[in-house]
Amino acid sequence: MSEIRVGPAAAFADGERRIVFHGDTQIGVFRWDGEYFAYENLCVHQGGPACEGMIMHKIEEVLADDRTYVRQKFSDTDVNFVCPWHGYEYDIRTGECIGDRRLKLRSFPVVERGGELFVVAN
Repeated sequence: MSEIRVGPAAAFADGERRIVFHGDTQIGVFRWDGEYFAYENLCVHQGGPACEGMIMHKIEEVLADDRTYVRQKFSDTDVNFVCPWHGYEYDIRTGECIGDRRLKLRSFPVVERGGELFVVAN
């Protein structure tokens, strides 16, 4: 196993992302709500740069008690990032594809040591 330096933890703002390299592999590292998440920057659809697209709260349907449509709203808790090539969405906390939860990006552990962040790759 090897560790790829991301940079100083103090310089990595919440809501920010960085792309780091491990040989030919690109890894997207996200900080969200004080947690770190890292995924291979390779969309399950056609190999696009999955980690480089927009980060947005999931859109949820709001239904009335009789199950009729009221409106849409942004989730208070669920956040996705979107592959810029064809719009595949991924859960920022799990790397699962929103359209088919059986599909998932390869994930990597992120560790903080001595004020520095590292991605652990094998």
